[in-house]
Amino acid sequence: MAKAKVTFEDISQTVNVPAGIRVIDVSEKIGAGIIYGCREGDCGTCMMHVVEGWNNLTEPSVLEEKVLRENMASRHDRLACQAQIIGDCTVKPA
Repeated sequence: MAKAKVTFEDISQTVNVPAGIRVIDVSEKIGAGIIYGCREGDCGTCMMHVVEGWNNLTEPSVLEEKVLRENMASRHDRLACQAQIIGDCTVKPA
């Protein structure tokens, strides 16, 4: 299985992960600062900024693009619950 490195800039930690895992799952496991309320119905709270490796995440879905627009996200912001890692990247809370 392909591996990738994801760096959480807020806690200066890099971890090796299997390709296809969602950023939020890794963040939650290692205690990074990406918060989320999607499990309580508050979509958009897990917004993160992709510092490097924007192209190493899966393409945003139509729903994710809608939520990002509604939250006035910048060009390199993504939802951690939707973005799957396919290559090395660096992220931080938005």
